[in-house]
Amino acid sequence: MNGHLPPLSALRAFEAAARHMSFSKAADELHVTPAAVSHQIHALEQDLGVRLFHRMNRSIELTASARVLLPGLSEAFAGIQSSVRRLRAHNDTGTLTVTASPSIAAKWLVLRLHRFQEQHPEIDVRISATDSVVDLAKGDYDIAIRYGSGRYPGLEVELLLKNEVFPACSPQLLAKGPPLRAPQDLPAHALIHDQAIERDPLVPTCRCG
Repeated sequence: MNGHLPPLSALRAFEAAARHMSFSKAADELHVTPAAVSHQIHALEQDLGVRLFHRMNRSIELTASARVLLPGLSEAFAGIQSSVRRLRAHNDTGTLTVTASPSIAAKWLVLRLHRFQEQHPEIDVRISATDSVVDLAKGDYDIAIRYGSGRYPGLEVELLLKNEVFPACSPQLLAKGPPLRAPQDLPAHALIHDQAIERDPLVPTCRCG
């Protein structure tokens, strides 16, 4: 079996072009020219002895050979990126990156941040205020603070605080609106739906380390 491997740069150019289905978008990602991407892919085709793209006037299509090659390459490059992120996170001991929902970040976390910085002035705390679901395994964030149940297998979870939920309405609603004496009366009113429970299994409450 031939153990020769094509140049990594050519494989990277092919993977980016196949993922974007565009030489121009691949060039933007790799910070090279589209001509350089085309040259790398042509060299890769010569090395492998197969055609990887059908080149049309304004588009490209993957060949059957390309569809065989692409999944393994995409997985390999994703693994390399993940390893590099973990290494950087391991070595960057002076930075603590926290992702928190905008409301928690502004109304709770920032107000208490000075206490942590007084005790640990050597640590640079960076906050990303977002409600987006994040993958802590990738190493982009050290800690995630979210509203949720705390049932997240594989993560170290710590309860920060509890909240109390209770119904409330204006006197005008009771005076002019439909009767509101029991839970069964609620469907007659306009309701605000909280979808946090639907997202809950995907969102970590707090993970440290």
